[in-house]
Amino acid sequence: MAENAAFVAGDAAAAAGPVVLRAPTADDLTALSVLGIAAFVHKFADLYRPQDLLPFLTETYTEAALAPEIADPAKLYRVAEQDGVLVGWCKVGLTCGFPDHARGRRVMELKQLYTAPRATGQGLGRQLMDWAMGEFAARGADEVQISVWSGNPGAQRFYQRYGFAKVADITFRVGSQLDDEFLFARML
Repeated sequence: MAENAAFVAGDAAAAAGPVVLRAPTADDLTALSVLGIAAFVHKFADLYRPQDLLPFLTETYTEAALAPEIADPAKLYRVAEQDGVLVGWCKVGLTCGFPDHARGRRVMELKQLYTAPRATGQGLGRQLMDWAMGEFAARGADEVQISVWSGNPGAQRFYQRYGFAKVADITFRVGSQLDDEFLFARML
C-alpha cells in the first residue's frame, strides 16, 4: 500500500506494465483514498478555501467514506492497476443522479473518473470510460449523465468524443462554495 500512496502522490516514476482493470476490494481503500485526494487536489485545489476543501476531502475520499461506497450495490467501481499500483478509478451510479434533466427511462450516471496526476494522458481514462460504457449498455441504460466542471475544457472534450453533449447548467458544492458545472448526457 505504501507503494500505491507514493505513486499517486506523485513521488514515484511512471509505471510501465500493462493496465489491469478490476473491482476494488477493502485492501484497496488506502490507495483509493490517496488517489482520490491526489487527483482532486491536483486538478481543483486552487479553487477552494481550506475550510471548504478539507471537509469535502474528508467526507468524500477517506477510507471511512470510501468503504460503504465500494460496497453499495447501486454503484460500480473499477480500478486501474499498473505494476501493482492503483493509477485510476471509475465510479458508475446505476440510478439517475439528475432526474430533473433525465430524458430516458433507465438513466445512469458516470460519477467519477480519476487518474493519478502523473498517469494522465496514458490512455487510462479511455480504458475506464470504455469499461463504464460497456456496463451502462449491459445493464440496460438508455441515457448516461455526467457532471463536468464548467472550467475543465479537457474533460468536456474527452466526454464529447464519446458522444456526450451539454444538456443543462448545474452546480457542485464543495463546502460553502457552489461551482458552475455542466450536465453532459448521451442517449444509448
